[in-house]
Amino acid sequence: MVKIRLMRLGAKKNPHYRVVVVDVRKRRSSDYIELLGYYDPRETVETPLKINTERAQHWLSQGAQPTDTALRLLERAGVQAGSVKVKQGRAYTARTEAAARSA
Repeated sequence: MVKIRLMRLGAKKNPHYRVVVVDVRKRRSSDYIELLGYYDPRETVETPLKINTERAQHWLSQGAQPTDTALRLLERAGVQAGSVKVKQGRAYTARTEAAARSA
């Protein structure tokens, strides 16, 4: 199975992440299939989140499963997740219910 997840880079207490498409059997910082973008949670650069939305949409349509955090970042970047099966954590459920109420 293929997942869209974050790959941690950076020094101690200075995280930077790559949003990558990877086989689930690989380790967190090992080889990946495709690099979709990057995320800087400390916002030390001008654009802290950059994701290639076309390629992300392609991988989602091919059945790639995003992690909860990756899905949140994809939504913030403007990728339409559609009917993606994800872990139904409390934060995800609350966010989708709030979006349904506001729409």
